Amino acid sequence: MTNPVISYIIRNQVLATLIVLCLFWLAFELKEILIIVFISYIIMATLSPLSDLLVRKRVPHVLSVLIPYMLTITVLVLLILPLVPFFTSQIQQFFKTLPSYINQAANLLNIRIDASSINNVVPSDIETLGKNALDVTGKIFSGVFSFLIVLVISFYLMVERNSLRKQFSILWPKEHQGKVLKTVAQIENKLGLWLRGQLILSFTIGFATWIALTALSIPFALPLGLLAGMLEIVPTIGPIIAAIPAIIVALTISPTIAVSVAGLYIVIQMLENHILVPKIMQKAVGLNPIVIIVGVLIGSKFLGILGALLSVPFITMVFIIYKSFKTSSS
Repeated sequence: MTNPVISYIIRNQVLATLIVLCLFWLAFELKEILIIVFISYIIMATLSPLSDLLVRKRVPHVLSVLIPYMLTITVLVLLILPLVPFFTSQIQQFFKTLPSYINQAANLLNIRIDASSINNVVPSDIETLGKNALDVTGKIFSGVFSFLIVLVISFYLMVERNSLRKQFSILWPKEHQGKVLKTVAQIENKLGLWLRGQLILSFTIGFATWIALTALSIPFALPLGLLAGMLEIVPTIGPIIAAIPAIIVALTISPTIAVSVAGLYIVIQMLENHILVPKIMQKAVGLNPIVIIVGVLIGSKFLGILGALLSVPFITMVFIIYKSFKTSSS
């Protein structure tokens, strides 16, 4: 049955425009909550294929939802969390040594830099960056409690996925309900493909960078590889930022090694763009690189690092909705 209120709003263009503007204002005011829900939705979309597979294997519905989350938590607890202290100590040691690396690189390039200013500015900048990152993270996640909220919301979205789809489709005129359900399914599929593909890319690039830098005997190869993997999630801009500290460290050894490291990052990026991305990410995103770069810049302007990270899945979702409405109108 068509919702008469929704039908009236659709027919009244002025009222529909006012409602859309109010929704944009409300979304801006509640952006922290909406980001938590959006992240929860992405996690649900990522784990849903495994849940669907278990359902097809006639596993009870509750277990088919619970098992993917239990596996995810188990991997985090057993494989990732034990490595956090080691990675943290490596990163702290790297940043403590970074001012001396910058000074040595400047001397090799015959650039005059006051050593005391490096020691004072770099740590303070890093400290400020850390405070800003913690501030953003605190506002969005509120620590461990909000992380648990994300998991709970994601779990609920998975349990009630089919029911929520039907309830959402009822809000639309009957002739559009099938299209709405199809669009929601496409969004879930694309977002799930994006996160799974991004995790694969981040691990592959981070691991390859670590191995290659170790082969070149570059100090701090592990944190530099970790940085490359983490920044891989920021399209186009991330790999460039990740290469800068590695080149600085390599310059302290010799200009030839620095050129080799720069070439290494270029080769890794070329292999990624021509082999990995077409096979892993093309089906998930399929966006124009210019659109991605502009989206990352806009996202970082409004929400900092988190905005840059979430810009691609958000733009992907908007494009799917736009194509769906364009097809319906034509």
